[in-house]
Amino acid sequence: MADRALENPTLRRTVVAHVHDLVALVLGATRDAAELADQRGVRAAGLSAVKAAIVDGLDRGGDASVETIAARRRVTPRYVQMLVEGEGTTFTQFVLGERRARAHRMLTRPPSADRNIAAVAFAAGFGDLSYFIRTFRRAYGATPSEVRDRYDKM
Repeated sequence: MADRALENPTLRRTVVAHVHDLVALVLGATRDAAELADQRGVRAAGLSAVKAAIVDGLDRGGDASVETIAARRRVTPRYVQMLVEGEGTTFTQFVLGERRARAHRMLTRPPSADRNIAAVAFAAGFGDLSYFIRTFRRAYGATPSEVRDRYDKM
């Protein structure tokens, strides 16, 4: 599994950038290059911490608002949003994707696979069942019931 991790092009670019930054710092980078390396390292660490805080917030009952995450990280909400936007998405879209993925796991893995669709939606942090079904269908190309049925046939 570990040797397949670098098959992801985004991860591969990130690793290459970090290695370049480290080499530049070790060899005595110019002031601008050193500042860029520092920003990328701090930004990557901040983004990783924000993503972990979002997942943790969802694990603890769905509290994954930008304000809560910012307060927990001791930064401004706008800084949290900018970190996530650096990956080409918004904070809200990232949280929504995490909630959808959580629901998908519940629908396809025991012991949650026997929960009804509404219970899965609410457990994943959705407050509106019809919105959950619409966004789930857009992301996975199937309704939650269809995904569960496919899993049951396996």
